[in-house]
Amino acid sequence: MKTITKIMASVATTVLLFAATNSNAQTTTPMMESGMGFKIGVGASIGTFQKPSQLDYGYGADLKLQWDLTPYVAVTASGGYTKLMAKTGFTDVSFIPVLGGVRVFPIGRMYIAPQIGAGFAIKDGSKTNLIYAGGVGYEWKNGIDLGVRYEGYTNNSSSPTYFKKTGQFAVRLGYNFKL
Repeated sequence: MKTITKIMASVATTVLLFAATNSNAQTTTPMMESGMGFKIGVGASIGTFQKPSQLDYGYGADLKLQWDLTPYVAVTASGGYTKLMAKTGFTDVSFIPVLGGVRVFPIGRMYIAPQIGAGFAIKDGSKTNLIYAGGVGYEWKNGIDLGVRYEGYTNNSSSPTYFKKTGQFAVRLGYNFKL
């Protein structure tokens, strides 16, 4: 657990140093001057679980499609791979998360992002779980996207490998390409 915390702190420090060397005065202008843009983003995330939990930490990668409807609102869809590492005596969990949501940009390029979707189990016999998430983040003009979120998971208690309900606090570092 201490190793994961050190890794998360190192990633956050690196991103903040990078952002500080490339930042300009921030304004309250919208994230885009004109709406209706498309972006595709790739990202990696790492997180730790709320206590008590049979899971220790999680990591994953994702591909995100973002459709900017207006300068202040975007619709998102994402999919990827997530692995939740269990504590000793429990089974690790792997699944493919598919989420939909919105991004609201209240101040400049800072966003609030609620999402909901499903986690499709990779192991035979496992059940699909509901995923709900909410977070905040910042999209830099150069394409870098840094966010933090809470991601909750609920599942049918009859699943042999999954948990009934748990959640993680995660940080995501990504890069967005304009289409």
